Amino acid sequence: MKTITKYISIMLIALIATSAIGQNNRDLDNFRARDQRGINEFEAPKDSVTTFDGVHVRIGGASTIQFQALDHENSGNEATPVLQEIGDNFNLATANLDLDVVLYSGVRMHLRTYLSSQHHTETYVKGGYIQIDKLDFISQGFAEDLMDHLRVKIGHMENNYGDAHFRRTDNAMSLYNPFIGNYLMDSFTTEVGAEVYYFNNGWLGMLGLTNGKLNQAVTNPETTSPSLLAKLGYDNYLTEDLRFRLTGSLYHTNQTGSAYLYSGDRAGSRYYNVFTDIDGNGDTFRAGRINPNLRNEMTSIMINPFLKYGGLEFFGIYERAQGKAASETDERTWNHYAGELIYRFGGDDDLYLGGRYSVADGELQGGADVSVNRFQLGAGWFMTRNILMKLEYVNQKYNDYPVTDIHNDGKFNGLMVEAAISF
Repeated sequence: MKTITKYISIMLIALIATSAIGQNNRDLDNFRARDQRGINEFEAPKDSVTTFDGVHVRIGGASTIQFQALDHENSGNEATPVLQEIGDNFNLATANLDLDVVLYSGVRMHLRTYLSSQHHTETYVKGGYIQIDKLDFISQGFAEDLMDHLRVKIGHMENNYGDAHFRRTDNAMSLYNPFIGNYLMDSFTTEVGAEVYYFNNGWLGMLGLTNGKLNQAVTNPETTSPSLLAKLGYDNYLTEDLRFRLTGSLYHTNQTGSAYLYSGDRAGSRYYNVFTDIDGNGDTFRAGRINPNLRNEMTSIMINPFLKYGGLEFFGIYERAQGKAASETDERTWNHYAGELIYRFGGDDDLYLGGRYSVADGELQGGADVSVNRFQLGAGWFMTRNILMKLEYVNQKYNDYPVTDIHNDGKFNGLMVEAAISF
């Protein structure tokens, strides 16, 4: 405990020294703030007011580092892979670089680059898009009444399936996530495509098409067909203090053989080296996540309720995914349930406490029916609107996995501390 306290003190001193970062960075139109103000926002706000006065480049970024004190174990049977030994120490720091460029009134570009991540220590581009909220580049006021409600996004981008991806950690960008780990079935992918949105009095709808591929190439042309995205929801304040949001989302991919919805995050998990064996095999950079490996002819639905009353908020997930691996002929089904309760308090809601419980269950490729459950307790302190300290206790258990699987009677638990900056 003394060691953990010492490390936390070092992290606090380093963060206080950088407390002015990003406070005066200019806000953009139709833009989700990359600081505390972006908490509990989902799609970027839609506003017909423009502040355009020429091309403007907003340079932003994020950086995080964690101290990890986790233990993992499995059954230890002779047929079960032996886990590597892990201890208490800092993880590799991660960093993002964001470029957001206002190109014209109602038109902006976003590009995110991972400067450092667990899976790729080298710099690489996550993706980007053009967001169009006005058509003034055609002529002033063109289709103005229509564009007051419409938005178009085009790019190789994070696709808008479900609401969970708005609350997850995206490599170093972790201010939106009240916890340190992401969700059990971490639905996230980046594909080339387009999304068309409609907003009106709290109602929102979205239709999108992508090419269904994470890694782009012109080879194997007969194995690619379009994938469909759709979302319908309502988000509004029912009273001055009560906000209600409910959305349903669909993701359907055809015969790509390479759907990455549950394995598309190449940045890596927050639970470093958990359930990796002594030879470096196992969960590796996806430690703690559940990937059902439904890579072909997959259909996933997600329903997300969100309630906020004063400082108390609830976010939930019901998710059902059906599909098969490229080598399989029969479909398998996985279910994902999660609920989190957060209470924010203090001046400007700078402090919060919360809990999250998650369950995923389904059929492995070998036919075994398994389940995984995770419990997280979290606390956070916004030292400034750009700087967040987080503490998490996590306990995850694997149930009914085969004796030859590394997760047989497996579990991991312990404490995580994260220091996060975003601007």
